[in-house]
Amino acid sequence: MNSSSEITLKENAIINNIQFLKKKLGPKVKISTVVKANAYGHGIEQIVPLFEKHGIDHFSVFDYGEAVRVYNSLASPASIMIMGWICDDNMEEAISKGLEFFVFNLDRLNVALEAAKKLNIKAKIHLEAETGMNRSGLDVRELREAIALILENEEFFEIAGFCTHLAGPESISNHSRIQKQLGKYQKMLAILTDNNIKPKYRHVANSAAAFTYPKSRMDLVRIGIMQYGFWSSAETFISYLSNKRSKINPLQRILGWQSRIMAVKAVKVGEFVGYGISYLAQTETLTALIPIGYSGGYSRSLSNKGRVLIRGMRCSVIGVVNMNMIMADVSNVPNVEVGDEVVIIGKQGDLEIKVSAFSDISDQLNYEVLAHLSERINRRVI
Repeated sequence: MNSSSEITLKENAIINNIQFLKKKLGPKVKISTVVKANAYGHGIEQIVPLFEKHGIDHFSVFDYGEAVRVYNSLASPASIMIMGWICDDNMEEAISKGLEFFVFNLDRLNVALEAAKKLNIKAKIHLEAETGMNRSGLDVRELREAIALILENEEFFEIAGFCTHLAGPESISNHSRIQKQLGKYQKMLAILTDNNIKPKYRHVANSAAAFTYPKSRMDLVRIGIMQYGFWSSAETFISYLSNKRSKINPLQRILGWQSRIMAVKAVKVGEFVGYGISYLAQTETLTALIPIGYSGGYSRSLSNKGRVLIRGMRCSVIGVVNMNMIMADVSNVPNVEVGDEVVIIGKQGDLEIKVSAFSDISDQLNYEVLAHLSERINRRVI
């Protein structure tokens, strides 16, 4: 390990998760692997070739920059769908690369049309409907205007999809709202159909919706967190297990995060550890200095709360999390020494620290913990 820490990616876990999802979703449903936020912290350049190797040929990203990274990571052509930001200046290049993108307002549709005319090729668009999320999307009036513009310029548009985003399908508390959204989506889809526009893919479901609302699967599902081995919420997992004999989690975590001890230090009783006075040694204490911190994604909110694994033992993080370092209490770890492996996420011996453990002791979501992992950390496939 040349860097201060390393993220490992388990290829066997990817294979397991893809096989599970394809089996449960069925052969008629296309999976679009969501790799926004640097592939949920796993690393676009490392994870995309693995998903491609094991049968994924459709990827979803948030912005144009991520799309280019996916495009450059692929061995063979695949569909890349931009769900969010494209600067107007990048529209021509996006279209020329064959990238697909959401159209959520009339301004973007017009920018796309202008670029497509200049290039004399079709823009591959997904019309996004506003169904009740109240975040982005075309309302009924805007959809009718968009249809009129598309029909006037059919030679410059390929309707790759008609989509919406559901507001919280991972929680039963949103059930009524989701049902209203699905109903509105179908009514807006009928407007397209009445105008002889048939999108290649109808899609509304993310990971949670794909399992909680089977009818939402339609032609394509946008699977993010589940392909990385995480359930969208405890409710989603419990709902899945409710009619299953086996209560074993079928998903496997792909990501592990490891570092090494860089120094060991004895602290006397009554001495403070680290910045400020947040931790006072109540006994003779042996500390291990570990070269990770909040600049790499180990949140400052884990000060005096976090846990790491060293020599098969669970050790407490003590003192304030620094920009590049944390300290752990290793007083009870026998024969601890500089260079010993430190597991931040993953297994060591019989113990494991899960990403969910971070949210248990802080306000961070699983998604947040993963997305905050620095792109500077080396990632290695195992």
